[in-house]
Amino acid sequence: MAQQLQNITVAAPGFFGLNTQDSPIGLNPSYASVADNCVIDQYGRVGARKGFTPVSTNGASLLGSSRGIETVFESLDTSGDKVVFSAGNNKIFSGTTTLTDITPVGYTPTANNWKIVELSNHVYFFQRDHEYLIYTDETGTGVLDTHTTHAHSTGTPPQANEVLSAYGRLWAADITGNKHTVYWSDTLLGHHWNGGTSGSLDLTTVWPTGNDEIVALAAHNGFLIIFGKKSIVVYSGAASPATMVLSDTIEGVGCIARDSVQHTGTDVLFLSDSGVRSFGRIIQEKSLPMRDVSKNVRNDLIKAVAAQTNPIKSVYSAEEAFYLLSFSESGVTYCFDMRGPLDESGAYRATTWSSIDPLAMARLADGSLYFGRPDGIVKYSGNLDGTSSYELRYFSNPLDFGNATNLKFLKKFNLTIIGSSSTDVTLNWGYDYSTAYNKQAFVFSDGVTEPAEYGISEYNTTAEYSVGISIETPKVNASGSGSVVAIGIEAQIYDSPFSIQKIDIHALLGRLI
Repeated sequence: MAQQLQNITVAAPGFFGLNTQDSPIGLNPSYASVADNCVIDQYGRVGARKGFTPVSTNGASLLGSSRGIETVFESLDTSGDKVVFSAGNNKIFSGTTTLTDITPVGYTPTANNWKIVELSNHVYFFQRDHEYLIYTDETGTGVLDTHTTHAHSTGTPPQANEVLSAYGRLWAADITGNKHTVYWSDTLLGHHWNGGTSGSLDLTTVWPTGNDEIVALAAHNGFLIIFGKKSIVVYSGAASPATMVLSDTIEGVGCIARDSVQHTGTDVLFLSDSGVRSFGRIIQEKSLPMRDVSKNVRNDLIKAVAAQTNPIKSVYSAEEAFYLLSFSESGVTYCFDMRGPLDESGAYRATTWSSIDPLAMARLADGSLYFGRPDGIVKYSGNLDGTSSYELRYFSNPLDFGNATNLKFLKKFNLTIIGSSSTDVTLNWGYDYSTAYNKQAFVFSDGVTEPAEYGISEYNTTAEYSVGISIETPKVNASGSGSVVAIGIEAQIYDSPFSIQKIDIHALLGRLI
């Protein structure tokens, strides 16, 4: 008797994002084992990330053999004037299309890891072991000064690595030889560090772990949040720092990367030594389990942390609904979809990006994302990495069709892919945890799906989706057998969007194994 053809539908493949943390056996088929150069789009599909388009035209000549642009920041004053600042090759630049060196004469930076903030139409640049800088535009021509040369500066400023502009003043911390004191400036005067309402706070006796060091500062819901490496201290009443009160301490979790701290509007995300965490959930619960944003990729992410020697960078985009965390040494950027957690643990959908490798990231007032790269500033847009294509890779975890004891003979794949002309796609399938995949290549071309010259495939017609975009439904004959099967799609993204809507797999069940 002929055996019944079994079917499994993977609707919205990769909708739950990556899961490299749990055992792949029995995982929900909506998880992915590989989702590279992917985002989860607003319709819940795995799709190609955007590429980048060059913004600056003279970066290569200014940056020489240095790493590239390692800091990007946009200032916006009360009159609506915008200035984009960047740093690289131990210089500070203003501008976008044309970068202009504005480094003060006689001032020689030795690194590019600036923290830049603005207060009362002034822009402040802080970095460890550097006298801070002040940018003012009082005459229509912006000038970057040191604290010493600025006409209205007072006091001895901290050479801090971290600075926060909040509650009408600057807050500075993380100083070589003093990682337990927070300093604050006078009200609305970020260049006044003595007199008025300026002051400082020593946390030596406050740390819940007995000893810690300040890494980052944040302001949230009227609180001043002080991130140590192993703990967090929270003060209320920070609008009047002389009378602010210790509100909470959190032990056992802290922040290990200054630039990982990002506000999402309702929460604050940061990187701890155990992954990406949520401040809001920690305050709410004060004990485990706490929101572990990166739970499904924790081990891989921690490996990237260990391999990183240069500063870790991040950005949050409300427009794109993601939080990016970049590890330039490992060549990977983690993308966390922030539309909502997967479950009560607080894990968010995660994908990775490769080949884009931003050294710095910044969201501009208009919602654009700018990245720093070796040759200058680029914008997150389009579907090319500069002028080059890039590869989207999606692979499922092993699938057993709900029956782990029978041999499976794959017969056919029915794919639903939203793509466009001239997209090269390769379907992969493999058995029993082997990475020796069977492959079938095909090309989308002017609404007609054309098979590659090798392999045997059947194809039906396509439906028009939009100008240059079509819904492709290729049917690919399969071969081989095994107890579990993993499937993958690789696509060369070249100047057009691409997303995977659905995968139907037809198979026969064989003997027990």
